[in-house]
Amino acid sequence: MARAEHFPARIADQIRRDIAAGRLTAGDRLPTELKLSEMFGVSRTVVREAIAQLRNEGLVESRQGVGAFVVDADKRRLIQFGTDSLTDPEHFRSLFQLRVPLEIEAAGLAALHHDASQLQKLDAAQLKMEGRSRWGDEWIEADLEFHTVLAMATGNEYFSMFLGFIGGHLSQSISAGRIESQLEDIVDVTLAEHAAIRDAIAQRDPIAAREAMRTHITNAAGRLKLELQWTDQKPK
Repeated sequence: MARAEHFPARIADQIRRDIAAGRLTAGDRLPTELKLSEMFGVSRTVVREAIAQLRNEGLVESRQGVGAFVVDADKRRLIQFGTDSLTDPEHFRSLFQLRVPLEIEAAGLAALHHDASQLQKLDAAQLKMEGRSRWGDEWIEADLEFHTVLAMATGNEYFSMFLGFIGGHLSQSISAGRIESQLEDIVDVTLAEHAAIRDAIAQRDPIAAREAMRTHITNAAGRLKLELQWTDQKPK
């Protein structure tokens, strides 16, 4: 199974279909990570990423030391969509466009409301990105962790909810970015973008944090050859 084909998303999509078809119902426990890795022929890291995506969408919940369970339908919080829609360039661009208002505002709020433990977690995620194999699976996990902690640092659970939903699919954009771009040319730039966001948050400067996140999203979109709309700019 090639990572380039977004297999965490494909595994999540299969489990999503099983839930929709009634093969998995509310309260059912998903197979263990080991069992799923054997079923799909992938590493447990890939399986964990797929389950995290489903959890962020509100389809499953994890119980420490027990496993992951299907959430009751009336408790599911967001619309889910599958791999097919995200392979459509326009759908994918639309998802990326959603990052613009959410993540830029989240960065500003995180600068105002973060606590010391959240800043430490941002630092830990940044260190993981700097120390891991360049854009390997663990690097991607650290990148997603950075954005997850930032959402929590807003102090608004709805940012965590919606950005968690997006984050479940962001691994696809990261994977696509490493395929479409020359890694050695952009990894250092990507790390610098995260460092600028972190530093602005640490300085409790919401304007700088918003600008740093704006730069990151703009550049990330460019690496994927996506053209975003900015409503605060005059048409050329």
